[in-house]
Amino acid sequence: MRCPFCSCEEDKVVDSRTSKEGQAVRRRRECLDCSKRFTTYEYIESTSLAIVKNDQRREPYDRQKLMQGIVAACKKRPVSMKKVESVVNKIENQVEKFCKSEMPSSEIGKMVMAELYGLDEVAYIRFASVYRKFKDISEFISEVKEIESKLEPLSK
Repeated sequence: MRCPFCSCEEDKVVDSRTSKEGQAVRRRRECLDCSKRFTTYEYIESTSLAIVKNDQRREPYDRQKLMQGIVAACKKRPVSMKKVESVVNKIENQVEKFCKSEMPSSEIGKMVMAELYGLDEVAYIRFASVYRKFKDISEFISEVKEIESKLEPLSK
């Protein structure tokens, strides 16, 4: 492992424990050259998953891309990074259960929308506006009204 501070390749593991709901191993490391500490995470490398885009292109699954999309939807909302990571982990676990080598991006988009709907309505609308490609304000208003109608019985 290369030190992010001095690029030395010699380090020692100071602490090691499971994290992210048992899906990763968190290791605290100390560089033997500069003595600075840093954290690494080890994940099980599963079989490669290809994401089938709407235009039928295939690209490798990228956890960071999924995380960035959810973070963008949750920007300036009361949603912690811990909750975002939990959503990403939950979606990854659902994808793994399908045990496919390819997954349509539309299926992952639906999973994200389902998770965001229960997490934060504004984040859900933001994600839906990009995912569903709203063409005009009427589609956006329609989606907001649908959410309001589902929330009204809860507030009574």
